[in-house]
Amino acid sequence: MVTIIDYGVGNINAFLNIYKQLNIPATTAKTVEELEGATKLILPGVGHFDYAMQRFTDSGMKDKVNDLVVNQKIPVVGVCVGMQMMAKGSDEGSLPGLGWIDAYVHKFDASQVSAKLPLPHMGWNDIEIVKDTPLLKDLEVDPRYYFLHSYYFKCNDQNDSIAETKYGINFTSAVNHDNIFGAQFHPEKSHHFGIQLLKNFAERC
Repeated sequence: MVTIIDYGVGNINAFLNIYKQLNIPATTAKTVEELEGATKLILPGVGHFDYAMQRFTDSGMKDKVNDLVVNQKIPVVGVCVGMQMMAKGSDEGSLPGLGWIDAYVHKFDASQVSAKLPLPHMGWNDIEIVKDTPLLKDLEVDPRYYFLHSYYFKCNDQNDSIAETKYGINFTSAVNHDNIFGAQFHPEKSHHFGIQLLKNFAERC
């Protein structure tokens, strides 16, 4: 069962609608009890890093999710700020991240982003697959996804980076470390490209 962690941050219904379209069972969890039976987890996120981390903590689910991911090795995919939360921390706030991936989240350097490339990085952009993983199987040539962010994920171990995107600089736009996956972009807003990625997560990861 794909379980979308509903801690008050992220477009939960968009994920549910895609999985309904794919005839893949999916549900949401707002409590620890509702996490029971989860075999795949989606950690969404939008907005400020500290706000999302605090909401996740306040939901009461963070410790249970951490156990499911770290100890029980249940596959998880973080989306947008949900991916950033998997790092050790972020320039955007002072709270520690989950630390599931050896990485840190940095703000784009405005001096490296021209007037033609304003911040935030918003809209459609290409991803370049740099490592073969189940999450990115069977995508069309030149896959494009919808982005909305001013901070980027930097892996300390480049083996964890599975896709890159160019926006002034090349930055990691998707990650994978063991059972942990992440997408800086929004697959739930990316039409057929995103549908294939979410299908891959449910069936292959």
